[in-house]
Amino acid sequence: MTFDTLNDHSSAIEAAGRLLSTARRVLFITGAGMSADSGLPTYRGVGGLYEGTVTDIGLPIEKALSGAVFAARPDITWRYLAQIESACRNARPNAGHYAIARLEAQRGGVTVLTQNIDGFHRGAGSRDVIEIHGTLHRLRCVSCGRAREVADYAGLSIPPECPHCGGVLRPDVVLFGENLPEAAVQRFEAALAEGPDLVFSVGTGSAFPYIAGPVVWAAQQGIPTVEINPGTTPVSDIVSMRLPLRAGEALPALLDAAGLGLEGIRPD
Repeated sequence: MTFDTLNDHSSAIEAAGRLLSTARRVLFITGAGMSADSGLPTYRGVGGLYEGTVTDIGLPIEKALSGAVFAARPDITWRYLAQIESACRNARPNAGHYAIARLEAQRGGVTVLTQNIDGFHRGAGSRDVIEIHGTLHRLRCVSCGRAREVADYAGLSIPPECPHCGGVLRPDVVLFGENLPEAAVQRFEAALAEGPDLVFSVGTGSAFPYIAGPVVWAAQQGIPTVEINPGTTPVSDIVSMRLPLRAGEALPALLDAAGLGLEGIRPD
């Protein structure tokens, strides 16, 4: 994206920046497009590694990454989880992640609800992050329940065994067909109950009701809503303002327009 593209939307960026400058509580809802400027494709929101309809072993990726297949053949699910982690390992948070973290550090009152499992929001320094689909960086034993944080999967067997009981470890992520983690849902409900003054939908297709729903709710309540997404989504006609831009350039530009500066925001 070029400066000319940003310049084409300068009026909308300035207007959104004014909203950001006065908001006390800001909710960011982010999806796979948030990490696109880190080099991660966006397909299905699971790392974007699967362009076709089936994997190299003939299973649809949704089936290979399902709770049912993990229960029966954890080695299959781990095969593709490891590929996703490997792609994330070679990427880093981008300027959009750092912009959100800088806003929280400067002003507070910032909550991030992310569908992403790459850990980039926390890596950039955001603290109030609700990882609604979990994280690749925490492994939990399906037998004894013990959990541990890991930087990456280098050296792990597939599937890895629990060092305490010998059970199978799995990343603390929501696989296809599984319920959302109750603790994360409760945290999100509490964030909505506090009453955000401004809601951003960033890089998400808003296909899930629990992602689109808060944006629709905010719009109905008269709370300003801003969508940052190069493509259109189910909430595009609902939001107060739409920026058809990538997160990595739009978010720093918004901070600049809000008078919050760009110091500490690393380049893409």
